[in-house]
Amino acid sequence: MSVSKDDLRDLYAGRLGWDKTKAIISGPKDDDRFETAVEVLQEQVSWPERILMPLREHLYVVESGGERVVKCDCGHEFGDWRRNWKLSALIIARDDEASLEEIYPGLRRPDPALCEVREFICPGCGSLLDVESVPVGCPIVFDALPDLDTFYAEWLGRPLQGVRRCEDLTHEITSRWGQAEL
Repeated sequence: MSVSKDDLRDLYAGRLGWDKTKAIISGPKDDDRFETAVEVLQEQVSWPERILMPLREHLYVVESGGERVVKCDCGHEFGDWRRNWKLSALIIARDDEASLEEIYPGLRRPDPALCEVREFICPGCGSLLDVESVPVGCPIVFDALPDLDTFYAEWLGRPLQGVRRCEDLTHEITSRWGQAEL
């Protein structure tokens, strides 16, 4: 099924009717769908860095200064795509009855002894980027670590310059937490 750029624009903006949306997301993908989607997304941001892959609403992996970083619509950079971007976001941890009651009033409120709700906010624009509802003590979830080099080389047939190992480097952030500031 061939999908026009206009339909993809409307899909991302939430203006496309359900019947057409369902056909687009559940039907076979045309060969240039990824490239067309990235073109549409690139047109919607104000910064010049090349989008390599959308991660979620508002977030992309981009080429910036020879590096691959996670970047928000507003231009805020969260750092290397191999480090959990959530650790560079503003975090609201709802872990008591009062804060959980604000979003889950009454009987719907989870037990704070068992669950906490984390909201991840962009420091640049204040957009809500993600929400986790996890057991107490659960580490922050690293949802996606795309293997960009394999995707571009083997799926798209257009290798990226400067191959980088696809490995979780979040420990580079967390290992500094226990060190004293000099």
